[in-house]
Amino acid sequence: MKIIHTADWHIGQTFYGYDRKYEHRIFFDWLRNCIHNTEADVLLVAGDVFDSPNPSADSQELYYRILTELHFENPQLQIVIIAGNHDSAGRIEAPHPILKNMNIQVRGSVKRTSDDIDYENLIIPLRNRSNTEKAWCLAVPYLRQGDYPSTDNFENENTYTSGIKNLYRTLSQKVSKIRKPGEAVIAMGHLQATGSEISENDPSERSIVGGLECVPPESFDSGINYTALGHLHKAQRVSNRNHVRYAGSPLPMSFAEKNYKQGVNLVIFEEEQPISIERIEFTPPVRLISLPGKPMVPEEVLKEIELLPDGDKTADSPYLQVNVSVIEPDPALKFKIESALENKAVRLTSIITSNPTNNGNGTYDYNPESLQDIHPLDLAERIYLKRNGETMPDELKSLIQDIIKEIYHKGVEEL
Repeated sequence: MKIIHTADWHIGQTFYGYDRKYEHRIFFDWLRNCIHNTEADVLLVAGDVFDSPNPSADSQELYYRILTELHFENPQLQIVIIAGNHDSAGRIEAPHPILKNMNIQVRGSVKRTSDDIDYENLIIPLRNRSNTEKAWCLAVPYLRQGDYPSTDNFENENTYTSGIKNLYRTLSQKVSKIRKPGEAVIAMGHLQATGSEISENDPSERSIVGGLECVPPESFDSGINYTALGHLHKAQRVSNRNHVRYAGSPLPMSFAEKNYKQGVNLVIFEEEQPISIERIEFTPPVRLISLPGKPMVPEEVLKEIELLPDGDKTADSPYLQVNVSVIEPDPALKFKIESALENKAVRLTSIITSNPTNNGNGTYDYNPESLQDIHPLDLAERIYLKRNGETMPDELKSLIQDIIKEIYHKGVEEL
């Protein structure tokens, strides 16, 4: 059985105001060819299908188009999709009655019976192209407060961690009673696992989890043969566990991710064991350029810009971030840079200004001034350290993170 694991499409994302529809179309064409060439049996999409809980009509059309194309080109392909923290659980799950007729299963939220979680709804049988049952999928979407079971058995852990561990353990126990010998168990999740690497200066990865809701890889029961995760944009193994992996995002979501290797994971099973986990790389059609690599004074930056190629700005023109060191404010700086780039075949995204600060030993440190690059929790920790001369206690971090989560969830509901 062959499974392709992907995640974090973020359809509808605008990159500093630029529409990325062209880039997503290139990726989806590549994904179609990848599924055809590998003869994959199952496609797993581990959350954050959309970049916003209220995606535009264009974004939804792009999403349903790729699903329709995949189905008609590969009628026996089974697709399982879970919601991420960027998705609206209700919106992404609403068309499920129609999609299931195309062999597409969508899980946006955790359902409940009269007195408990509907565990059976999260357990999906997986079949190969011959329609033979080969595996079971624990399709767990992004979990919000109240989505996970009670945590009486995990009193020494925080509620979120112990709740998720309890959920996966219960699902594993239930599937163990119905699986046949040789059938694999595959878990899906959209979360941050302990030991994983997050992007620097990318708030989309930490806006919800924030490091305080890290889930240890031990949460995935030993009976699970492969864990397909979403949420973090860098493809990686978790805590050196070969079978617990993030697929990463197909497009870089920020300049912090410009050196990531995008793609999908191809997992081949022999009976219940993954005998091969291969990384199939995708080259995004648009490059990200930071110029210069280290902040320079405006005069030097303008000289660097002169070396850029001339040409029209098109949908595949590179995105450009300009790094400038300024001693004092220059109201004309933005105009000078934009004028210098007028005939260059690049698209300006941002101008990052830094102030050189004398550190007392004859050298200088550069401090970014852009607040959009600082997560609220990071900012609070810096202020606490400056005022108190010591790091912030974990209890206070947890309280601040609860406030951030409450504000976020309120904003999503309002959308």
